[in-house]
This record gives sequence, C-alpha cells and structure tokens, in this order.
Amino acid sequence: MMKTKHYLSILLFVIYNYSSAQSIIYSGQIGTFTNANSFSINPAGFVFVSDIATNEITKLDTLGKTLKSIGGYGWNESSFDFPSHIFATALNVYIADKNNHRIQFFDKDLNFLSEFSTTDKPDDKIKFKYPLCVSVSNQGDLFLLENDNKRILKFNIRGQYQTAIGSFDSGIYSLTNPKKFILTEDLKIMLIDSKLLIIYDQFGNAIKKTSLEFEPISISFAHRAICLNDSKQIMILNNYNSVTGFLDYKIFNPNLEEEISDAIVFHSKLYVLTKTTLNVFNIIN
Repeated sequence: MMKTKHYLSILLFVIYNYSSAQSIIYSGQIGTFTNANSFSINPAGFVFVSDIATNEITKLDTLGKTLKSIGGYGWNESSFDFPSHIFATALNVYIADKNNHRIQFFDKDLNFLSEFSTTDKPDDKIKFKYPLCVSVSNQGDLFLLENDNKRILKFNIRGQYQTAIGSFDSGIYSLTNPKKFILTEDLKIMLIDSKLLIIYDQFGNAIKKTSLEFEPISISFAHRAICLNDSKQIMILNNYNSVTGFLDYKIFNPNLEEEISDAIVFHSKLYVLTKTTLNVFNIIN
C-alpha cells in the first residue's frame, strides 16, 4: 500500500532537457527495507528488491504489496552473502551473490532454479569473483561484471565462456572503478566507471567513452529510458547516440532525506530506491 510522508507531501519538481520541460510529482512509497541497494522491474510490473543488510530478495506487486521474500545469510541455494545486483526478465530473476562468487537463477516467483559459478575452474581467464552486476540478453547470453579483475565476462546460454570485456589489456577502455552496466535493446553494453560512461558492443569492441559531470553509482534500463544516479541526483537519458553522445537528458534531484541507491523509469513513473523504501513519482509531460 502507498504511504505518504510529511516531508514529501505532494512535492513538484521540474527537470530540464534540451527539448521540453516535464514535471515529476511525488506519489508515495512502497516496501520497507533495512539496507536496500538494487532493484529491478520485470515487464509485468513486478518489483524485485535486494537488501544487503538482511541478505533478502523481496517481490512486490504493482500496488506495493509484498508477495514473497527469500534469502537470509548463507551459501546454500536461496541464501546470500551480499546480493549486490538483481536483474529481472518476464520469466526469471538473476541475483549477483557477490561474496559467494556466484549468480543465482530464480523463476519469476522466486523459486530457485540453479546457480552459476566458476570458482572450481582451473582457467583463470574464465574464473570470476565478487560479481557486482548481472544481465542476460534475449539470446540467453549471460554478462556479469566482476570486481576482482575489473572486467565483464560473457557466457553463452550453455555457460560456456565467450569473451572478456574491459579487462586490463583493453588499453584506454580498460576498467578501473566499474560500478554497474546495462544491456540496451540493440545489445550495446553501457557501463559506468568513475565519471565515465563507456559503451561496448556485445562482442567487447569499444565504441565510445563519455565524461560525465557527476560520478554515478548505478545505471538502469527499462522501456528505452536509461537512468544514472549518484546518492543525490538522477540523470534520465531518453536518447543516447553512440556517435554524438546525449541527445535528450534530464537531471532530477528528488531532495529525499535518505541517499539514493538505485532508480528506474518504468512506463510513466520514476522509482527511486533508498535504503529503507522505494519512492514513486509520476512523470507528467
């Protein structure tokens, strides 16, 4: 159920872009968490939130009702040690279980399916530790960002290693402080690294590097809208051209009492995650 806090009562914010002005109006908040750090919204509108304090994953419906929670600290199936990122599709949910050095796979109802790890592999080229972020393409290819070697690894649908992206031998496109990445509809990889937005194709070829005016901690993609955020503000990209750069963007500061963990634009709403709740804003054209 939506709840209203007095310090956010019907605030109106204006965001600026090159083409037109829009308004964002606070609508309410859903969910109660301890230290939420990442969330994902699947095409049906169900929300999945990871909490690194409780090591739990929570599923909410479109009205904010909690449908299911799983997890708790541990290394068995459906338990976690720092679930650093969550990625949901229409059918499945993928969790980067950072300190367990694995990716866990669930169905859309958070029933455990399987896990993927390479810690027992003898080849260091394909071995990953401390995954920070995960995404899966429409073809079933799995991409994960690992903190240990500062690179993205790509595996096919059978779990076979395909390539490494942004590793130490990538020259000026080598990663130094990567946080998160997304896969766009045309299978471009967009990654934030300190104050840089770096774009690769799905095969690991570098396309462009763009300097940002702030240092984002997260990036998300839904319905062609890309969000980057630091702890205070959100940059919303409605269009990004790999040659010319930003074509249409907005900067939004919601002035929340808590720092921002993650943000997603879904349909005509902006969802802003803090440690303890998910704030919902209506986007008015």
